[in-house]
Amino acid sequence: MKYINGGVCAAKGFSASGIHCGIRKNKSKKDLALIVSDVRACAAAVYTTNLVKGAPLIVTKRNLSDGYAKAIICNSGNANTCNSNGIEIAQGMCELVSEYLDIDAKDVIVSSTGVIGQPLDIEPIKDGMQTLVASLGDNSKDAAHAIMTTDTAIKEISVSFELGGKTCFLGGIAKGSGMIHPNMATMLVYITTDAAISREMLQKALSEDVCESFNMISVDGDTSTNDMVCVLANGLAGNLRIDCENADYAEFKKALNIVTTHLCRTIAKDGEGASKLLECRVINSCDKQTAGKVAKSVICSSLFKAAMFGADANWGRVLCAVGYSGANVDIEKINVEFASKAGRVAVCKNGFGVDFDEHLAKTILLESEIEIIVNLNSGKAEATAWGCDLTYDYVKINGDYRT
Repeated sequence: MKYINGGVCAAKGFSASGIHCGIRKNKSKKDLALIVSDVRACAAAVYTTNLVKGAPLIVTKRNLSDGYAKAIICNSGNANTCNSNGIEIAQGMCELVSEYLDIDAKDVIVSSTGVIGQPLDIEPIKDGMQTLVASLGDNSKDAAHAIMTTDTAIKEISVSFELGGKTCFLGGIAKGSGMIHPNMATMLVYITTDAAISREMLQKALSEDVCESFNMISVDGDTSTNDMVCVLANGLAGNLRIDCENADYAEFKKALNIVTTHLCRTIAKDGEGASKLLECRVINSCDKQTAGKVAKSVICSSLFKAAMFGADANWGRVLCAVGYSGANVDIEKINVEFASKAGRVAVCKNGFGVDFDEHLAKTILLESEIEIIVNLNSGKAEATAWGCDLTYDYVKINGDYRT
């Protein structure tokens, strides 16, 4: 397994582009992305559980009913959600891709991200299609830029790995900064691979992975209306097709998880207004479900997030979050430590506070990446969740997001 460059264009047979077409007022910001496979690919996706769903998700779900796709189109600057003609616009975007790439409109995944409840004019998209298609190439970063909203950094990764003696590639891009609190998928994430795998096993791998990756992020407790994670696998690597849970399937899942975990960390670190990445690792739990509940509860605590912003080693807020998590734990067995590249400090043992060096703790918590280790001392299972601190800037960003 090796980290390589290329993002969604690392895998054989994939190209991408990203342009400014005019949806966003700021001409320096790209707002339309396209990802294309040379051949029809197996496809898998997971979607937001919010009852209010963006029109693109509804259209995409219909298009992926057969488990195949060839292209992904996404605009930023407008979510195309809660619009009376939203389905018509989303279908229209698919038809534009069909027209310019000479493919079936049902082989298109369509996404939108941005402000909810604002009409989306398809004309800028229509006017930009020729340039968008002409720009297709090794341009993963352009596509990653074009799907950003309040993101401050491009989120991209790719890896190479071996399946049955064949070198395969898997890469992804993501957007996500606010409204991050998933319960099935999160934000917008596009993953491509040239590995040969059946659509059933691809869906299984993705559905299993999101439980340990994207479902373990929380920035602000809000689940978006447009969240989606999708994977395209075109099989051009030439490996023996994965159609059961064998060693190759395990290796594929490992590569997928490396990519999704990286994207999780970059999304959490780039939370709106955030200055720190928080990683809560729960160890020695009686089972994985309990560990997951505890880790997510700690990451979601607004009081704890605020304490981390102030570099305040207020471990009581960790215990408080564990206590209301709904997990069945023995509080009198819990140990808590804070760690970063500046060091590590124990702040709680067996559910009670211990004497610790406040200056050292402050130094540890002033770093940009903080690890919170919660030891339940009840078994061998573990889980990790990712989040960020809560800063003044989060309110500033969301106070005038629409206007």
